[in-house]
Amino acid sequence: MRVDAVASMLYLDYLREDGAWVANDYGGRENIEAADFLRQVNHVIFSYFPGILSIAEESTSWPMVSWPTYVGGLGFNLKWNMGWMHDMLDYFNMDPWFRQFHQNNVTFSIWYAFSENFMLALSHDEVVHGKSNMLGKMPGDEWQKFANMRCLFTYMFTHPGKKTLFMSMEFGQWSEWNVWGDLEWHLLQYEPHQKHHSFMTKLNELYKSEPALYTQDFSQDGFEWIDCNDNRHSVVSFIRRDRDSNDFVVTICNFTPQPHSHYRVGVSESGYYREIFNSDAREFGGSNMGNLGGKWTDDWAFHGQSYSIDVTLPPLAVVVFKIDREYTEGIRSGKLMP
Repeated sequence: MRVDAVASMLYLDYLREDGAWVANDYGGRENIEAADFLRQVNHVIFSYFPGILSIAEESTSWPMVSWPTYVGGLGFNLKWNMGWMHDMLDYFNMDPWFRQFHQNNVTFSIWYAFSENFMLALSHDEVVHGKSNMLGKMPGDEWQKFANMRCLFTYMFTHPGKKTLFMSMEFGQWSEWNVWGDLEWHLLQYEPHQKHHSFMTKLNELYKSEPALYTQDFSQDGFEWIDCNDNRHSVVSFIRRDRDSNDFVVTICNFTPQPHSHYRVGVSESGYYREIFNSDAREFGGSNMGNLGGKWTDDWAFHGQSYSIDVTLPPLAVVVFKIDREYTEGIRSGKLMP
């Protein structure tokens, strides 16, 4: 159940001129009765249907939207992260050269990511009313548009928070969504759209196969920046950690068309880091630049970590690494050949 425009219920002065609204009993602008009503709604529906999802489309800083009612929250499971959506669409709409001056668009969401149970939403609102569909928002030629979109979606799927995409984004529709028309499934006869569809399939498979990407979405323990300050190259790198094991994945994002060889990234554990996902793979329509399967660590402390890996960063792409402890032990013990 998605509740639209929650902010318009919670504030007495929402979209009202001065003097056109009446303060609450305490002189404030909060609509206390509306907040109580939402708590009651969520309390009742979870009493009858405890397995459902109740999601708030709420665009302000009202506290504890996704906290339980018994601690004073509004009782929703999830809150749409409208700030992340606006920051990322503004960022990806730029010519990549200018992104170096707007690194904060990429990193700011982590400051508040764990204050609520957030959902990263690219919804119908982003592909209607003259806003263009996702491909049309991306700069560059056709190849760069698809690469930008793969980069955005991979960053989204590795960023803390639950995910939702709107229909047609999975195959790269060019035109806006039209409630009266059909989706443009005929585009799947063309190779770029076929490959983008394959990319989305593999991205979902990656997400489902790596608990580090979802078991600690709402906890700081599940996320750690490696480096968020390399705005000169428009690169960020971070770690996602699993809740129930010591598994983790390393994500490195290159938000420009400039590839980087010998890009060093700090890691916490020595061994062989297998490249488990590359949004620039040939099967997705990319340039197929990568790391030949993976990288061994060097005993070179970097980014505050005890070890580091020397990687190749493809253009407009995200690469994801995971330490292969079994292979590492096999090589070191001599049971496996390199």
